Amino acid sequence: MPINVLSVASEAVPLIKTGGLADVAGALPAALLAHGAAVTSLLPGYPAVLAAIGAARTVHVWDALLGQPARLLSAKLGSTDLLVLDAPGYFARPGGPYTDAAGQDWDDNWRRFAALGRAAADIASGGVAGLRFDVLHAHDWQAAMAIAYLRLAPVQAAPRVPAVLTIHNMAFQGWYDAGIFAGLELPDTAWSIDGVETYGGVGFLKSGLQLADVITTVSPTYAREIVTTEFGMGLEGLVALRGDRVRGIVNGIDTAEWNPASDTALAARYSARSLPRRTANKRALEQHFGLEESDGPLFIMVTRLTWQKGADVIPEVLDHLVGNGGRLAILGSGDAAIAAALHAGAARHPGKVAVQIGYDEALSHRMQGGGDAILVPSRFEPCGLTQLYGLAYGCVPVVSRTGGLSDTVIDANPAAIAAGAATGVQFDGVHYHALAAAISRTISLYQQAHIWRQIQRNGMAADFSWGRSAADYAAIYQQLAGAHP
Repeated sequence: MPINVLSVASEAVPLIKTGGLADVAGALPAALLAHGAAVTSLLPGYPAVLAAIGAARTVHVWDALLGQPARLLSAKLGSTDLLVLDAPGYFARPGGPYTDAAGQDWDDNWRRFAALGRAAADIASGGVAGLRFDVLHAHDWQAAMAIAYLRLAPVQAAPRVPAVLTIHNMAFQGWYDAGIFAGLELPDTAWSIDGVETYGGVGFLKSGLQLADVITTVSPTYAREIVTTEFGMGLEGLVALRGDRVRGIVNGIDTAEWNPASDTALAARYSARSLPRRTANKRALEQHFGLEESDGPLFIMVTRLTWQKGADVIPEVLDHLVGNGGRLAILGSGDAAIAAALHAGAARHPGKVAVQIGYDEALSHRMQGGGDAILVPSRFEPCGLTQLYGLAYGCVPVVSRTGGLSDTVIDANPAAIAAGAATGVQFDGVHYHALAAAISRTISLYQQAHIWRQIQRNGMAADFSWGRSAADYAAIYQQLAGAHP
């Protein structure tokens, strides 16, 4: 018999996406099928999600889910069973999943995602007829309250359902003023350090950390980092206390979606055995961004323009990058000051540096297929996906030595090159001198064609499919389901 898992997330591809969480929540369920885990995904009923699923069967109704009427819809997405929380008062609004059209957080995000958690706890613990689950798996702060409701306000007489919390990024914690506690409809006993209280307010992620049976992060290094003050974001003490429950599992990528041999977004498809065909993609990328045609190295970035991603350092190194024969194409959005500095750099280096603000999924594929190297100078990175896409596409990652970046990229030092193991370039410290040195080293490697080709082929040969990671998650589910029959 398969283990039945309810996966709860605020976004999942291909229905709704703002970041890597959606890639994981969308791809992991299908990968788990081969490992004896049948996953049903629960998502909020955003307009885009409801439009995508079309006509769907109503399987449950809440007259008042934390004050708003809601219904539960059942649908199918490929091989994955899908549940959608259709609550117009919470989710039928313009803008993104978390922000309005102006990019401001919705004032009631606490209630919106608490309602998602309350619904998930009801479903997981048998409060919806015909649905039964062995394990609940919550992703990030938006779903973490599901675990709080399971433990602190369960459905009456419900069997205990074990819960897994996956932390995709500790920087986003869902902390709210104590005044919201009354609206959560939790018992008074939940207001304690062992419940939902933290730093004088309500902590959504903290609640999940406190009460989950197993906590996973999206890389082994990040699991070690979040017990430190630098990366723990104020919750390092709790993570340390729960250390025996914390495990790091590297994310995978959808190798059907991200495969240069079959990617229809590319001007020319290729494999590790036909790398010269990448040149057509490079020419197409140069044309798209208005860059001068050159056989010199073309760096790319596909990123959020934020301090976390190290994007603020990029304007500082543009003169160095261009002065050493490189060019740079950037796709991203975020901090307006960083965007302005990048545009100023592009104006200073016409034909050498280009910036496109926004996100374009097809263009991100073309950039991986046409760029020579991808810059990922994150100050912290729980796992990271763009470097994995780079490896798969022969776009050599240049990464800071942190989190999942250090777990997935093997630095092209002399020993690794001699052993035929190098897959990219790592550097320490996100500042001008470290990044400039990494760019210089990357350009030097690029100029040694035989070494560069080997680095590309090594990366393309690496296995970052979901197979191994899914097996690790399935083992956790099996352990928990066995402990709580």
